[in-house]
This record gives sequence, C-alpha cells and structure tokens, in this order.
Amino acid sequence: MIEHHVRVHPSADRLPREEQLAWKLAAVATATEELDTDSAAMAVNRVIDNASVAVASLLRRPVAVARAQATAHGATAPGAAVFGSRARVSPEWAAWANGTAVRELDFHDTYLAADYSHPGDNIPPLLAVAQHTGRTGADLLRGIVAAYEIHVALVKGICLHAHRIDHVAHLSAATAGGLGALLRLPTETVCQAIQQAVHTTTATRQSRKGEISSWKAYAPAFAGKAAIEAVDRAMRGETSPSPIYEGEDGFLAWMLDGPESDYTVLLPEPGEPRRAILDTYTKEHSAEYQAQAIIDLARRLREKAGPLERVRSVVLHTSHHTHHVIGSGANDPQKYDPTASRETLDHSVPYIFAVALEDGAWHHERSYAPERAQRPGTVELWRKITTVEDPEWTRRYHDPDPDRRAFGGRAVITFDDGSVIEDELAVADAHPAGARPFDRPAYMAKFRTLAEGIVAPAAQDAFLDAAEHLGELGTADLDGLFPVVDTDAVAAYDARLPKGLF
Repeated sequence: MIEHHVRVHPSADRLPREEQLAWKLAAVATATEELDTDSAAMAVNRVIDNASVAVASLLRRPVAVARAQATAHGATAPGAAVFGSRARVSPEWAAWANGTAVRELDFHDTYLAADYSHPGDNIPPLLAVAQHTGRTGADLLRGIVAAYEIHVALVKGICLHAHRIDHVAHLSAATAGGLGALLRLPTETVCQAIQQAVHTTTATRQSRKGEISSWKAYAPAFAGKAAIEAVDRAMRGETSPSPIYEGEDGFLAWMLDGPESDYTVLLPEPGEPRRAILDTYTKEHSAEYQAQAIIDLARRLREKAGPLERVRSVVLHTSHHTHHVIGSGANDPQKYDPTASRETLDHSVPYIFAVALEDGAWHHERSYAPERAQRPGTVELWRKITTVEDPEWTRRYHDPDPDRRAFGGRAVITFDDGSVIEDELAVADAHPAGARPFDRPAYMAKFRTLAEGIVAPAAQDAFLDAAEHLGELGTADLDGLFPVVDTDAVAAYDARLPKGLF
C-alpha cells in the first residue's frame, strides 16, 4: 500500500492534478489489474446480501415511496430494474429505489474505522448502470471491488463524524469510482465525477441524531443517484470543483479539520490486488453494527440472568463510538422513548440490549414493533441500562490489526440483592473473527429466510444460481439478480400511499 498525505493547499500552489486525492482515487478505479479471486467471491456474497434485505423491505413505506418516485421515471430500453416492480426506469432512479430498499432495515454490510460506512450501498447504483449500459457480470464485479477499495480507504483515513458530517460523502466518491471501473472510463473523467459527487453529497449527521427519520434509508440512495449523475456529466466533458479535497475553500478546509488538515489515505500500489472488500463484514441482526455483538452478548446472558424484574441496573462498558453514537453518551432522550421511530430504536443500544435480553433473540420486524417497544416490563428494564466509554474498548475498536479489532463491550448486570453477573464479547458471532463467521451458505440462508413468503422457492433458486455465477453473466442476464416477487401485492400496497409530484 502507498501512503498518500492529504492536506489543504492555497489556490496559488496550483496543486498538480496527479497529486490530488480525487485523481489518486480515480487511478485506483481505472487500473486494469486482474480481479482478485477472493474479492470477487466476496462481492457475490454482498450481492446476495443486498437482495436479501431489499426483498424483506418491499412493503415498508420509505421503500414504497422511493419505488413510486422511481417508476414515474420510465426509460427507453434497456433501462434498469427496480426491486418489486416490472418497470424499467432511468438508472439513477433505479439506484434511488433500490438503494433505499437495501438500506431500510439497517441489515447489510458495514466497515468501521476512523469513520463509519455501509459499502454495500455502492452496489445498487453500479447494478443499475451495468443494466442500462449492457455490461456483463464480470464488469459489475470489477466495479464493485473498485468501489469497496476506495470506500474502505477513505473510511480508514478520513474521519467525518467528528465534524458531524454524514458518512455518505465517502460513499458517493466510492460509487463514482466504481462506476468508472465498471465502464472503463479515463482517469480524468472519473476524477471529475468523484469531485462533483463529493461536492454535492456533503450533508450533516442530523439524519442520525435525536429523532431519526426515514431519511436514514434514503441518504445512501441519494448519494448513489448523485454519483450516477456526476459520471454522466463528466462523460460529457464537464469539469467539477477542484481540488475538492485539498482546495482552500474545499472539503478538508471548511468541513473537516480546517486549513491545518493533514490526513493519510492508504491506496494500493499499481499491480497490488484489490482486497479491501475482505476487511468488511455483514450483519446477522437488523440493527446498527455496533449493536451486533451486544445482541449476541445479551442472548448469551439471558440464560444466566434469571427473572429480569430483579435487575437494578445494567452498565455496558464499550467504545467511544458506541457510547456516543448509539449509547447513553449521545444524550438523546429519544433513545429511551417507547414511541420513538424504528430508525431511532435501531440506534439505541439500551433498547436493543433490553429486548435481546428479554427475548433471547432478535427479529428485523418483531423486535421493533410499537407494541414490543411499549411493553411495560421492557420500558422498565430499558431505562435501567446505560453505557460508559471504556478506553480499552476504544483502543480495541481502532486496533490496526483487523484480527484484534473489537466492536463489542462488557455488560455488568447488578441485581436488587447486590449480586452481579458480567460477561463480554469482542465481536459479533457473524464477524470474520467471530464464533460463526458468515460464509456463502450463511449468506444464502439469510436470503432464503428473508425471502420466505415474498419470493417463491423456485425463484429463490433462480436468483441464487444467477448470483453465484455473476462473473459469467452476459449483458442480458443481469435481470436474474432481481428475485421475482408478487408484484401485484406490492402494487396493492403502493396504491394506498399518498401521491407526490411525479
């Protein structure tokens, strides 16, 4: 890997294009190295994973609204497919609908480092453009692996959340780069697209603070849509704000650490395999990733705890990120509100631990149901749960060795009689270093579980066969990556929604 030092430069410096971060990211995307076999196999897993959570969310309101907006923008052939619809639409609108479907349940892959990310959010816009432009499965794989490479590098090197900037700014850059790889565009074109994408998708983290709204599902879809539009514009020869990262009125200078910004971004050397996708991990549970190990820990403690009415307090000792983002350190009263939105509960580790401790299980719908959140015993237990930052867990969260990196915590349960039980878990069971790392059969099982009652068994088989042979799919075969569902049932749900402009 090569260390690229990124800092602010005054306009008078006339920083050469080849020394700008956007160019270096574009060069990674446009390199012609042969695809790493392990990376390609993991990309297939993530295509399966995305489809799993997308079909499970088809009858949820934000997804239906995004689908309705998209299907109002039909395209002349070939266009791109939309989960849950027979329509073909313009690719940026397909990315909007499908990106929302993938993100809605907070149930697909993640990468955590200096910042946060869901790199699987790159796949919907890449798939939409691949369909629309008649690319092969091998082209799509190349784009996915390149997007993950860029996304992971940015998340490792540049922290956004400390400045309350939402993490989709890194996503849009990665998607634009992945589209460049998919389409084999010139480096100059991809560089311009990356710069426009970053410029137009920088947003605040209020979307993940306090009363979290349905925009949380739309945010990455918006970034994917913007990236497609940026690539289209760049392909037509147009330029973008430059240098977007290093400029004295640019991203680093005014959104991040200011004029004294100094970041290090690690990117692969020419000829080095693109393997960043292998550092990422998916979810077994539909919740914020930093709650994954906490759910598994609660399930393990359930057998030891006995009657939960005896609990006096629960303290979760965990990392800075977990404490301040989804724990009591966020100082969000909404995280303890039984009437809070699903999106808010998804970012409340006290709520998640309470329900997992009571039920010994977690379900993507039942665990968030209003009647579940408002159960009196649950509310009583929930409000006894707090988090504290433990410097050791913060250190482990940022350990440079991925085999030692930890996203869990230690739970200390104190009972009314003064007795205490405690236990800890470093990583989720499904993590690559966990008790049951996700492998291809686990991804396939996740799909079958979430598709039950939505996708007929024969259609499930057809989708999994197409996904497993992604690298061999021809230009007319990418439709197989959209599981066939009962579109009449979806249309009936959509018909009940209020109308908008489109």
